[in-house]
Amino acid sequence: MRAESTNGAGSGGMMQRAAYAAMGVALGLSAIKAVAWWWTDSVAMLASLADSALDFAASSLNALAIRQALTPADREHRFGHGKAEAVAGLAQAALVAGSAIFLLVQSVGRIIEPRPLAYEDWGIAVAVISIAATLGLTLYQRMVVRRTGSLAISADYLHYVTDLGSNLAVLAALGLVAGFGLMWADGAFGLFIALTIGWGAWSILGQSFDQLIDRELPDGERERIREIAEKVPGVIEIHDMRTRMSGTSIFIQFHAVFDGDMPLAEAHALSDRVEEAVMAAFPNAEVLIHSDPSTVLEERRPLAFVRG
Repeated sequence: MRAESTNGAGSGGMMQRAAYAAMGVALGLSAIKAVAWWWTDSVAMLASLADSALDFAASSLNALAIRQALTPADREHRFGHGKAEAVAGLAQAALVAGSAIFLLVQSVGRIIEPRPLAYEDWGIAVAVISIAATLGLTLYQRMVVRRTGSLAISADYLHYVTDLGSNLAVLAALGLVAGFGLMWADGAFGLFIALTIGWGAWSILGQSFDQLIDRELPDGERERIREIAEKVPGVIEIHDMRTRMSGTSIFIQFHAVFDGDMPLAEAHALSDRVEEAVMAAFPNAEVLIHSDPSTVLEERRPLAFVRG
């Protein structure tokens, strides 16, 4: 995901505030869900409790990863520390997958041997509170992701969207048990939550892995870079483009073909104009341009597209 234009300091502060907000919401929801599970003995509530507890652990990890990712580049890390976000994403995926497996086993057992619940009204009240708190948090996180492109906040956002679904499932399960005596609904909705959590873990894993193995930007973004560069007067064409992401930073490099008779100083100035044009559209990018004279023939790698 590409971030909207925003300055680095403001972007970093926004990411940190979002991480701390997520920690606070997850901790509060974990506390009230623990009490609600103790009262109701609902496996759906247990599933939602486990989801919130893992969200707190993942958000805490995110806060540390974001702090590391925002550390400026140094002598040993010339490309910065942005991949700390992707490493944190892998850890989150492992935590969430483990939770999904545990809840899957618990839910299947409750479907096979349903149990009566207690204090369903209290459980329903807790579910409603959880839905309101989680909805507010996800709306804020979505805004932060749109403005910063942060993988860590995006992963957290997926967690809490999943949590929102689990809270709705708890509400439905308790409502069916309390209103219609359908005790199997508790285990069935717990199973649904477990499968939803597992899907969320897979999504986080994919995004994190893409960054760690330096996957190219989407084809649409790469085509946009080519169009921007080739619209700069004096640029004949570009080729051999390579792109990758590290946290919220984008690294772009390509060869640009200029008139072979152009003086070196003029070619340098033209390269600067191309760099400025690309960075205007991709403000978090670092652009490296190799100037090729049109009079020199060389083997060129085409602007290959890798995905839609």
